[in-house]
Amino acid sequence: MKLRKALGAVVGAVGATAAANRVLQSRAGAFEPMLDGEQGTYRWRGFDIAYTEAGDPSDPDLVLFHGINAAASSHEFHTVFDTLAEDYHVIAPDLPGFGHTDRPPLLYSASLYTAFVRDFIEDNTADATVVASSLTGAYAASAAQEVNVEELVLICPTDTSMGNRTVWLRSLLRAPVIGEGIYNLTVSKASIRHFHADHGYYDMDNLTEDVVDYEWQSGHQPGARFAPASFVSGFLDPEDDLGEVLAGLDVPVTMVWGEDADITPLSKGRDMAEQADAMLVVFGDSLLLPHVEHPGEFVDVVRDRVTSVTVEN
Repeated sequence: MKLRKALGAVVGAVGATAAANRVLQSRAGAFEPMLDGEQGTYRWRGFDIAYTEAGDPSDPDLVLFHGINAAASSHEFHTVFDTLAEDYHVIAPDLPGFGHTDRPPLLYSASLYTAFVRDFIEDNTADATVVASSLTGAYAASAAQEVNVEELVLICPTDTSMGNRTVWLRSLLRAPVIGEGIYNLTVSKASIRHFHADHGYYDMDNLTEDVVDYEWQSGHQPGARFAPASFVSGFLDPEDDLGEVLAGLDVPVTMVWGEDADITPLSKGRDMAEQADAMLVVFGDSLLLPHVEHPGEFVDVVRDRVTSVTVEN
């Protein structure tokens, strides 16, 4: 009798989780891109890659690659996209598995993202300035070994995220009911605010409800958990050391760092800048998103008009 009750409780819990998952997905529904501009599609290895394009095509190319997190997409550049388009032909894609790009149930990997960044640059730009955030900075650096870029601007770049690769955790999060339920907790609005307060935003007044709503909607699209499952289990960390890759490039590298970042601390940025002989630009009052919280100053960095932030060589 006790076993029957226990089994009944488990079945009931699984059923309730499945129902909650369906409700959340139905509430999210379709959503519109946050960036203003022309929406396009780049066909790559079976993916329909969504991107937003703005600015005069005759201006220098500028590609914006967003970072990796559970609700990531090109919306990360919403505070700087329009201003950058005044001087550049700007293209901002959603990485495979994120945003408005396809999200099939693949085993996502660092090699897949490096290949995507490389191919996107090669097929859609000419001598572009490449901006890449966080872990995607490592993919962009590796891609720059094989394709021509004018300059790299990397925002708190890193080659490590969640530690060692953990197969069971990836499998758990990919599971159809329980895994989806766990994932849905990580992309609840409360969790989104918590993660931003913990390591994203220095001043939470800069996080708007529009951004929270957008990230919640993006995080509850069909297939949304598969790429983040590889991220939190360590499978999106590249094999190569980022400092060594940057040191071997014959490309100008500027690193933009939040002075108060703790997940990727400024001390790591200083060590990497010295190793790679790169310019390091430090933004006060910021964590991992200096470009979001200080858009004007960040645009000046991209334009090579640095005036109001700390520059270290």
